[in-house]
Amino acid sequence: MNICYIGLGSNQKNPERQLCKAIQSIRALRLIAVTKISSFYWSKAWGLKSQQDFCNTVIEISTRLSPLQLLSACQQIEKKQGRVRKKRWGPRIIDIDILYYENRVIRSQKLIIPHPYIQLRDFVLIPLKEINPKFL
Repeated sequence: MNICYIGLGSNQKNPERQLCKAIQSIRALRLIAVTKISSFYWSKAWGLKSQQDFCNTVIEISTRLSPLQLLSACQQIEKKQGRVRKKRWGPRIIDIDILYYENRVIRSQKLIIPHPYIQLRDFVLIPLKEINPKFL
């Protein structure tokens, strides 16, 4: 099993509910076990700042899915919850990002791991440190 960290965020249509719904959908996936969930953290928007604040969390999972299979599963959950990709860093009903997949480094057109800009994003670093203080 591979240990992965996934960041989730939302700033539309009851963000806390959207995060809970996405976590439930991830829990329902075959070959994935959700092992830790951070508290929810509210933060100002990053990138495109003129929008509602975001609610964020980080989860730790154990999975047998490959990185690309995991990406596909996350994108399907986003689509099922109504995510429409309009504007980079814009408002969204749900955003699910693979932050880390074991100690792998992946640089492809479809997937970059570790996720870019992690070191600049407190809304990722704080919940990640909460669930795994030794990680950072």
